[in-house]
Amino acid sequence: MDLADILSKEQIIPDLRATNRWEAIDELIANLVASGKIQAADRDAVTAAVKKRETSMSTGIGFGIGIPHASTDLITEVVGSLGRSRSGVNFEALDNQPVKLVMLFLVPQGQFQKHLHTLANIAKLLHKADFRQALEQAADADAMLAVIREFGKK
Repeated sequence: MDLADILSKEQIIPDLRATNRWEAIDELIANLVASGKIQAADRDAVTAAVKKRETSMSTGIGFGIGIPHASTDLITEVVGSLGRSRSGVNFEALDNQPVKLVMLFLVPQGQFQKHLHTLANIAKLLHKADFRQALEQAADADAMLAVIREFGKK
């Protein structure tokens, strides 16, 4: 499962307003509700699942990247939302640096292999400095999606 498979233009927030990881998670989940990827009635349960996972260990993996994620039985397919913060979000990352790219994704409960595979693919792509730089410099959600599609083919 690649980023381009789970993101649409509507699921990309080019200017996150969040200043910390909890606000970023809330903002990205609100985006999933607004884009119809999760039901409004399920918002609190999904938020609780992501924050429970995040409390166990920050998903700020360094290099200005955060990948909050969780499994839930409230969805039937992998869904995600990408946010970019120009000023950086305090994500309590492993390298103590602000996070500029936050990729939240959810995987249906019980699909452990898909969860690991999706996480690995996202992390591998986001570890590429030229990919991160292109995303950070993209003008808007359309341009960010074009970058994701281009790099997904490499």
